[in-house]
Amino acid sequence: MSTTSTIDTPVCRTPLGVEIMTAETGPGRLPGERAPRPEHRPHAREAGEYLFVGLRAATRLPAPDPVSVRLAPGDICFYDARRPPALDFPERFRATVFLVPADLLGLTPADAGRITRTPVARTSRLGALLSPLLSDLARTAVKARPPVGEMLAGNAVNLLATLAAEQLGTVTPGTGSQAPPMTARIMEYVELHLTEPELSPETLARAHHISVRYLHKLFQDEGTTVGRWILRRRLEECRRDLTRHGRGSRTIAAVAGRWGFTSATHFSRVFRTAYGMSPREWRDRAGRG
Repeated sequence: MSTTSTIDTPVCRTPLGVEIMTAETGPGRLPGERAPRPEHRPHAREAGEYLFVGLRAATRLPAPDPVSVRLAPGDICFYDARRPPALDFPERFRATVFLVPADLLGLTPADAGRITRTPVARTSRLGALLSPLLSDLARTAVKARPPVGEMLAGNAVNLLATLAAEQLGTVTPGTGSQAPPMTARIMEYVELHLTEPELSPETLARAHHISVRYLHKLFQDEGTTVGRWILRRRLEECRRDLTRHGRGSRTIAAVAGRWGFTSATHFSRVFRTAYGMSPREWRDRAGRG
């Protein structure tokens, strides 16, 4: 049922080499640089939305053994963008595709080769949280003006990095039943308001008309706390900015301020605790790299 046609749809592009596209489509091949690999074939029998992450790599990814995977609506499937898989899908379905350099997700070629073999099920705990978030971010980014689209694409990259880390076993997911939809809405709200210094458990609870106690309970079920989640996301964005811009543009204090840190001293302390080096050391090392 697959063909050699590609998915033709509006695209959000960023200077970092990230592309996002989403459209109603029919059987075809995923966006990539070469002809599809018929031996690497995701297949599905239900209409719905499917999410794909094409990994762009600076070096060649290991060629995986032939594999056939079955997908259900909402599942997230990583693939090698240099040689996209052939699709065996219904006549019409919705495809949301992220093309992302593997190094932006913190993936080595060996890591990338591992995660392209196992899709993330929509029914898994992390899949239940991130699949709808990624879908919403993609639709909004494609329609938004470039500055907003680029910011949303950056948020999507961070969520994909978390997903990739979980797939590789470097993050321990929670266990149990599917996470409440409320948690996904709160996490999306955090992404959109991460730059605001006043973002706190109190403001989150008020914005979602729940108690602070119930908010803490939701994140406790996910194996973390609200404060840790906000801090982690802010540190990830600061680390990314320091890597992108190096010495020549923003000061370390300006990067910290942009992502909601009101004290440069506090930022430097928590950054060192998280990454084992100061922000300046991280920036210098990234510049040498």
